[in-house]
Amino acid sequence: MSYRLLYPLRTYLISSGVYPEHYDIMAADWVTVVSAKPFIIAVSISPERYTYRLVKTHRELVVAVPVLEHLSDVWVLGSESGPSKLSRVKLKLKRGAVVKAPVIEDAVANLECRVVESKLYGDHELFIAEVVYTHRKPEVFTGGEPSLKYHFILHLARDEFTTIEGRVYKP
Repeated sequence: MSYRLLYPLRTYLISSGVYPEHYDIMAADWVTVVSAKPFIIAVSISPERYTYRLVKTHRELVVAVPVLEHLSDVWVLGSESGPSKLSRVKLKLKRGAVVKAPVIEDAVANLECRVVESKLYGDHELFIAEVVYTHRKPEVFTGGEPSLKYHFILHLARDEFTTIEGRVYKP
């Protein structure tokens, strides 16, 4: 698979729907910043995923930033589809401050987003979403910068993950 040439990639959790009534959460690697001002991101989701249908319907999503201690939950949320998987994860959820999708309280950051545009490219749809509210754990983002001691998850392939080693290099 040629796209694996771009790996490892950071792994995120994407939630959508209406919490607590009707929602889903999936793991996703294909997330990126599009603009800083306004803060706009892009998320690529396969139409085969249940979360995709919720994002299309509600036009809202939350991007949560998990760390290594959440890896087993990330694996369940990324390897299975549909709401039945949610009973097997231990993450604490609450409704977003602005959007109706769930925020993952255990995550080190959550970005509440409203979809402003979307387009199907091949086997995935690219959702362009404006970040309308953010939550972060201040101890993880000291001075606004991420602390590497919290072991952000990087996806290598299939069921293989790693973290950033913690050493910082400068040119």
